[in-house]
Amino acid sequence: MQDQTIFAMATPPGRSAIAVCRISGPATRGAVLRLAGRVPAPRQAQLSRLAHPLSGETIDEAVVLFFPGPRSYTGEDCAELQVHGGRAVSRTLIEALGSLGLRPAEPGEFTRRAFLNDKLDLAEAEGVADLVDAETEFQRRQALRQLEGRLSRQVEAWRSELIRLRAQLEAELDFADEGDVAELMISNIIIDDARQLSRELHLALQHARTGERLRDGLRIVIAGAPNAGKSTLLNTLAGRDIAIVSEHPGTTRDALEVHLDLGGYPVTVTDTAGLRPSDDPIERIGMDRALAHAAACDLVLWLLEPGSGATAPPVFAGSAEVWTLATKCDIAPAPASAKLGISATTGIGLDRLECEMQAFARQRLETGGEVPALTRERHRQALAAAAAALERVVAGPRLPPEVLAEEIRVAQNAVGRIAGRVDVEDVLGEIFSRFCIGK
Repeated sequence: MQDQTIFAMATPPGRSAIAVCRISGPATRGAVLRLAGRVPAPRQAQLSRLAHPLSGETIDEAVVLFFPGPRSYTGEDCAELQVHGGRAVSRTLIEALGSLGLRPAEPGEFTRRAFLNDKLDLAEAEGVADLVDAETEFQRRQALRQLEGRLSRQVEAWRSELIRLRAQLEAELDFADEGDVAELMISNIIIDDARQLSRELHLALQHARTGERLRDGLRIVIAGAPNAGKSTLLNTLAGRDIAIVSEHPGTTRDALEVHLDLGGYPVTVTDTAGLRPSDDPIERIGMDRALAHAAACDLVLWLLEPGSGATAPPVFAGSAEVWTLATKCDIAPAPASAKLGISATTGIGLDRLECEMQAFARQRLETGGEVPALTRERHRQALAAAAAALERVVAGPRLPPEVLAEEIRVAQNAVGRIAGRVDVEDVLGEIFSRFCIGK
């Protein structure tokens, strides 16, 4: 499909100051010539009157840029048309490009072409998508590091080391009868090197969930008995009314979520139904959902209302940390069992709670920089497969060299899939389908 020329609006639909249309493919130069009357010098902005190629009617005055391949984002001839941001202008421009035989781009097709033309590897392309989706400062930093190739360079270093080990083993196989190949010595060196590389992969896997969590955000659940102040706390953290606050127990029947930027860390806070004995089937569904959210989150804020009589939170399934917060502490002092006393009405303890939550997020989401972040499950699965193959090499030093070479080949291919250094056609559609249209 790379012989086709594609186009798409790279800016969201709606009213704005400008809208940017991108074009990529072999017919780009001709399309710009038909629309603008002339093609600007490479990478130089040109103010042009865009005319419809069929009617000759003026579409808009636009800033036109032309990027000849291979020195472009996709590696092909590319152009950008910066027009006024009204819906009618964009709609007419799209219709005009379609009349020239160009086709609308599929989601992620510009970046996919960049990957296919060796302008980006697969991990860097995923960094592009993450940078577009980044909502917090630390998400931006992680995505930018991946786009700049930090993960790719580490993966390539691992892959190069595996290629070296495999070459040594194959030399042992090919020249086993030659006097200048010390079989035992080479095998021992290979096993030692495989053991060291296995340690590096396991270290990266220990921090694998951190990159995914930073990309997707930590999950914090607010739980407690009815009228403990859960919805009030959610609204306070969000800075706006998300949940209905009522003195009547059981007002919250379902889980309500809000996405927060907590000091640069992405966090999803969920308000849940109050937990209490009940025969109401609808309320019980809400409580079951509350328990399911608590089991899948990173932190549970267990709210304790003054005079409730309860002191300890229930045992939640999963591995979430649980903090007991005494609410309405402007009315009654917090019990000694509570981590913190808060009052959403007066603001007591809320600043400290936010600081504690930021510290929790920092602890869970920062790796210390010793290993690059693995931001997707496919990264983790590929690295786990490579580590497992190396473990088999280390555990079987007396295996035939042919078997050891095959295990190293398996590890090499698994690592290579992270950056797309081996055949990954089966995952390309899944990855690029999640991009926005103009990327």
